Amino acid sequence: MHFVFSDKVVLLFDFWSVHSPTGMVLSVLVVLLLAVLYEGIKVGKAKLLHQALGSLPISISQPISISQQVIAEPDQDSAGSDSPAVGRTRLRWFLYHFGQSLVHVAQVVIGYFVMLAVMSYNTWIFLGVILGSAVGYYLAYPLLSTG
Repeated sequence: MHFVFSDKVVLLFDFWSVHSPTGMVLSVLVVLLLAVLYEGIKVGKAKLLHQALGSLPISISQPISISQQVIAEPDQDSAGSDSPAVGRTRLRWFLYHFGQSLVHVAQVVIGYFVMLAVMSYNTWIFLGVILGSAVGYYLAYPLLSTG
């Protein structure tokens, strides 16, 4: 297999069949936007992780023991002794973790779509993915330092 410059390609699905230069331009644009979205999702996932870790009452001196205590399920004997704050912290951590899991699934799906598009061995599609990744990185990563 080798890369080819062509305006004819089938991408991802049988119905996404490109047979013209206009179709190729639109397909490159779609793949470029998928790559930008992939980079944006990576940043969103990192921000969500930061929020999840910020929701845990972790002290700097003993981060491991306290985080294990907050995250761990309560024993049968101590189930009634949990304070409402610890219960809310566990719920908040669970919701952040669930959100991260959903974002991770979206990242994997889009990542595989982009990879399979590149595996069409069409040079235009490949360049669209590279440019989209660069644009996505340029636009998304400054958002990590805000808020």
